Amino acid sequence: MSVVSCLRAGSLPFRSACTPAQCLAIIRREMGGHGPRKMVITPSRWQWHKYKDMLHFYTMLGVIPLGTLVFLVNVFIGPAELAPIPEGYTPKYWEYYSHPISRFLSRYMCTSHQQDYEKYLHFMYDENEKKQIRLTEKKVRDLMSERGDSKAMYYRPILTRYHRMVRDEYEKLEHIRGQ
Repeated sequence: MSVVSCLRAGSLPFRSACTPAQCLAIIRREMGGHGPRKMVITPSRWQWHKYKDMLHFYTMLGVIPLGTLVFLVNVFIGPAELAPIPEGYTPKYWEYYSHPISRFLSRYMCTSHQQDYEKYLHFMYDENEKKQIRLTEKKVRDLMSERGDSKAMYYRPILTRYHRMVRDEYEKLEHIRGQ
């Protein structure tokens, strides 16, 4: 078939004068020639096409259902209307939003302003406790350095032969601290 299509295209200058075997030899020679014999290596675009496919797939997976949901909510439910509050009824925090989707997100996904405030108060309480502990530790360190106390929970007696060396070290430390 390739011989016939080659002959029809008129790529051979003397197509009527050659035999089929000669035509094949000429075709082989033509396919291997015409310019330098090199193969240009180009980077693959597979990752780009895969990224586009996944982006379109997940976009459509989210856009179509959410777009339909928003359309139906806006058409069939619509925004809330203001009405007088009955006696003895305290509105919930999500009832202050006019759009139904905002009310749903506020009620089931987000925390109320009161909860946020109480979490902030708890955070401030914890930070105040840490501050008090740090101040107490600083006061203990200052008193220990002032009085020469030790943090050790046990008593290790100093041997007599090392007593003079320890006393000299203690006096040197007191002199360095400026007391």
